[in-house]
Amino acid sequence: MTSNDAALAAPYYHTVGIGAGPANLSLAALFEVSTTRKIALFDKQPGPAWHPTLLQPGVRMQTSWLKDLVSLVDPTHRLTFLNYLVSTGRLFALLNAQFDFIPRQEYQRYLAWAANRLENVNYGVTVDRVSFGTGGFAVHSGSRVLARSEHLVIGVGSRSVVPDGLAGLPAGRSFVADELGARIDAVAAEPAAPVAVVGDGQTGLECVLTLLRRGCTDITWIGRHQWFETIDDSPVANDFYRPAYLQYLQRLAAPTRRRLIEEQRPTADALTPGALKVLYQANYDGMLALGRFPVTLRPGRDVTHGEPDGDHLLLHCTSLDGHETFRVRHAVIATGRRMAPIPFDQDLWDRVEADGAGEPVLEPDYSVRWKGLDGHKIFALNRGRFSHGIPDANLTLLPIRAATVLNAMFGREVFPVRDELCPIGWSPSGLDTTGLDSAGLDSAGLDSAELDSAGLDSAELDRAELGRIGAGTAEWDSAA
Repeated sequence: MTSNDAALAAPYYHTVGIGAGPANLSLAALFEVSTTRKIALFDKQPGPAWHPTLLQPGVRMQTSWLKDLVSLVDPTHRLTFLNYLVSTGRLFALLNAQFDFIPRQEYQRYLAWAANRLENVNYGVTVDRVSFGTGGFAVHSGSRVLARSEHLVIGVGSRSVVPDGLAGLPAGRSFVADELGARIDAVAAEPAAPVAVVGDGQTGLECVLTLLRRGCTDITWIGRHQWFETIDDSPVANDFYRPAYLQYLQRLAAPTRRRLIEEQRPTADALTPGALKVLYQANYDGMLALGRFPVTLRPGRDVTHGEPDGDHLLLHCTSLDGHETFRVRHAVIATGRRMAPIPFDQDLWDRVEADGAGEPVLEPDYSVRWKGLDGHKIFALNRGRFSHGIPDANLTLLPIRAATVLNAMFGREVFPVRDELCPIGWSPSGLDTTGLDSAGLDSAGLDSAELDSAGLDSAELDRAELGRIGAGTAEWDSAA
């Protein structure tokens, strides 16, 4: 059998999704009630998971459980979070626990429950190449063609960022936050040894809490911002996370859009107030027992580089006062995440319109601008923070985005996307976005080329933002 025969023998689907995290699970869940055609997902993880290495005990979500895989579009769907609770007998126990935000481990269990009820969700499969040819796309794993499809959806998630100045430190002493669970026993075996957490986002906070709970008594938490900022969860801040505001963003030129989204950073890339309160109270309890605080917060420090010093590390920082050096036994790096690479082969990349950073240019409906044939479409999820706003990088509008993709994919209104009763008029009165209909996200009046005409492409800005030291909220990434 020739390689072409092998490709043609692979199963053919209407749509293939690369990645089976929350983003593509939401898409697959809504897909199943949209058509009798088939979708398949492929993910390299061994099973349903969402940042499994960051699931430390006591960690909470930052989004409401109502913002699950489907409810914002189809609240009667069989895969709602409420149906999960009822079906698994957990409803009353969870209600009576009176969580302000549910445990992240509970959300992980919900994702596994949903994934196990969807067809053709394939885990433990590494997709290392996607090609385009006769009949559509082909998804490869090594020399094997896994599947072919008419359409393709990219949801490959993100990976940890290590700043260049810290990249060469000994792996036994310096490691990313994702590895803390595997290394915590070794760190906690020396409870009095100094340990630093670098990065002032939610992931950094969770690492500090994990170290404190395991008995570490000399923890330094270093952040580049001037204070450890808590998330803005006010009603007006939450109005950024709705379809009406997404449509408004699409009307704006790229520099204006970027400025607005950067100003909204405290609504997403910041600390859960409840978790920070837990830290302060635990730190005070530690002070009562030790006569000093076991955790010292060091805001306003930018860690520029590190170097080995015997069995310790030296972390060199700049601050408003000059320079500082911290000598620690271990360093936990929680400085943000960057999008994982897309596994297009070179021929497919040559067909894709990319920006200056090498990222695909996205249309308002999340489709990739490319030289496709016969109506084949590519969609990219979680790669448009500065084109589609902060919600594209977290979990808040998963079903809205999935519905927008499906409407564009099928060329009709499969799911109405309505956003009414908005008390804020974002646009001038003649261009008001309240009462948004399902076509609204595709008819904002400006196409992506016009929006990017100012010379700032969204993906380049995306990468610059995600690579900053000190950023790092795990819930930025919804496709893990």
